[in-house]
Amino acid sequence: MTTDTKVPAQRYLISFDDGSMNHIPEQDLPSVGEAAHKVLREAKAAGVWIFGCGVDRQQSTIVATDGTITAGPVQETKAVIGGFSIIEVSSREDAHYWAARIAAACRCAQEVREIMFDPESY
Repeated sequence: MTTDTKVPAQRYLISFDDGSMNHIPEQDLPSVGEAAHKVLREAKAAGVWIFGCGVDRQQSTIVATDGTITAGPVQETKAVIGGFSIIEVSSREDAHYWAARIAAACRCAQEVREIMFDPESY
């Protein structure tokens, strides 16, 4: 009988708030984009990258439980996601490593949250 000692991978959401990159001068945005894409390529090469993207600023709609559609974002929300990455790693420390790389490339802090596993979602 063999025992698998591999630590199961967990998925993490790494995100930043809308407006977190407002301090970056427009002329610097291409170099920020390239730095972010470099980290993305490295995460892919490491086999941890699942998906990521930016989110259009304030272009949301809210669909209520009764199907009513209104302009978003939700009024109670203090922060709106401006972009995110989903990675799959073996520990929170590994997620922090990648979040630090993304934070440096994007020049803004990143929030790290573990994604709850739901076998129905795969």
